[in-house]
Amino acid sequence: MSLRDLPAGPVLPRPAAFQADAPSDALARWAAMPAAAAAPTKGDSTITISDVIGEDGMGGGVSLRRIAAALSRIGPNAVTVQINSPGGDMFEGIAIYNLLRAHPAAVTVEVLGLAASAASIIAMAGDEIHMRPGSFLMLHNAWGVVIGNRHDMAEAATLFETFDAALTEIYAARSGRSSEEIAALLDAETFLGTEEAIAAGMADGIAPDTGNRPRVEAEPPTMAQARPDIQARRRIDAALAQQGIPRSERRAMLKQITGTRNAAEPATQNAGIPVSAIRQLIDTIRS
Repeated sequence: MSLRDLPAGPVLPRPAAFQADAPSDALARWAAMPAAAAAPTKGDSTITISDVIGEDGMGGGVSLRRIAAALSRIGPNAVTVQINSPGGDMFEGIAIYNLLRAHPAAVTVEVLGLAASAASIIAMAGDEIHMRPGSFLMLHNAWGVVIGNRHDMAEAATLFETFDAALTEIYAARSGRSSEEIAALLDAETFLGTEEAIAAGMADGIAPDTGNRPRVEAEPPTMAQARPDIQARRRIDAALAQQGIPRSERRAMLKQITGTRNAAEPATQNAGIPVSAIRQLIDTIRS
């Protein structure tokens, strides 16, 4: 029950053989930022979203289930949602938006660094949206990887038009701008800085400095937050994404790197990491 009259996000069909992904430029910006984690404490009222939206296949990702668990711990009290995310799965983003929209108390969103793609949809659930200095919102048309024949592609194109219309409705309702204005922002894959987001009606102001606020992680501290090797793999993943490599192929390549060493390869101080896979990865990034 949002305190604002925000539209419900529609339940959208997921195309067959569809792979959701964060935009490569947003992913690259975010991958360079350190992962943050904070231990839950009694009386927590803040949810921190500092990961990709949806399970990422590397031990991280913010899911509907994790947000629901955090809200359950908070109860029917006002909540602050802090976001620093490159986005990810649009369907999961809309589901989280709807969950926050249905929260019985006030929802305040703070954009800490980046709320891109699906994360910007989640941000629109805020009764108040505050930007930190130097932070960005990023809006774009729905996109992903679809595998199939021309009929599959035609069906996907039609569905993507439906997705774009749904996103436009959410952004337009929150900002007060026309559908045509929002569609132009989506077509341009727009990054909105702090002042631009406020001027566009996508945010209400600059976040006040309230000191240390109790918080609830949208997920317990994960391996991705605790281990620097996982953070490093995310940066590699972002570099591969900028080369236009689909998410499924990137995951396969990263599994090769971290998989069992080929017995035919000479042992090195990095035993367990196949040299051939690393060479393939370097060649791919350079190409």
